[in-house]
Amino acid sequence: MSKRVSLTQYLVEQQRRQGNIPGQLRLLIEVVARACKTIAISVNKGALGEVLGSAGSENVQGEVQKKLDIISNEVLIEANQWGGHLAAMASEEMDSIHPVPDRYPQGEYLLLFDPLDGSSNIDVNVSIGTIFSVLKKMSDHENITERDFLQPGSRQAAAGYCVYGPQTTLVLTVGNGVAMFTLDREMGSWVLTQEHVQIPAGRRRSSATSTNAWPARKARAARTSTCVGWLRWWPMCTASSRVAASFCTPGTSANQTSPASCA
Repeated sequence: MSKRVSLTQYLVEQQRRQGNIPGQLRLLIEVVARACKTIAISVNKGALGEVLGSAGSENVQGEVQKKLDIISNEVLIEANQWGGHLAAMASEEMDSIHPVPDRYPQGEYLLLFDPLDGSSNIDVNVSIGTIFSVLKKMSDHENITERDFLQPGSRQAAAGYCVYGPQTTLVLTVGNGVAMFTLDREMGSWVLTQEHVQIPAGRRRSSATSTNAWPARKARAARTSTCVGWLRWWPMCTASSRVAASFCTPGTSANQTSPASCA
């Protein structure tokens, strides 16, 4: 790719061409992307940053929390709660939703995330990642409840994930295809490196050791497009069904809103 296109430029161009990225949504995606850069720095420091090991607590799923789980969760909350584009957040690391504090303006979007998926791999230096989903508020009421988050996957405004590995990559859909960005660590910016991301035809299934395993596994987790109960919101609601459709079905578009066809 001869011309370097930044994440901001990509979103602005999508906004101009498609008209499907309102200003609040664009700002929200940019803030999430900046938070992912902060998490990437902590991950890259490893033992030097004293962030490895267990935190001695459990999340809502009953899984043992790592120190980086909690750090990543705090990074995402602190980065997003004050900007005026969110009404509330939900995380795998929290027992209940996190409404935007009254001292900040309330926006029209809801953010769901797993701040550090695969955190059991932290201590053995295997790739881990952040997964997120953006929904729009269902009504104008200010008292957001858990029920507001239980929406069909087809209603998501955006979704994606960030992988922290040999290179840090951000995979994103805003409803018009799936794009991949790579973090330029020297410049500190996200650069578009691939558009219209799909698994090649004939690779609908991936082994756990293949290079396609991570995105395919996330897509399989998202195959159900309707959330079914608060304690089961993850992973049903988080990875976009549109991302799942693009990754799981060769030749399909990320505009597809039906459940993904991965087995």
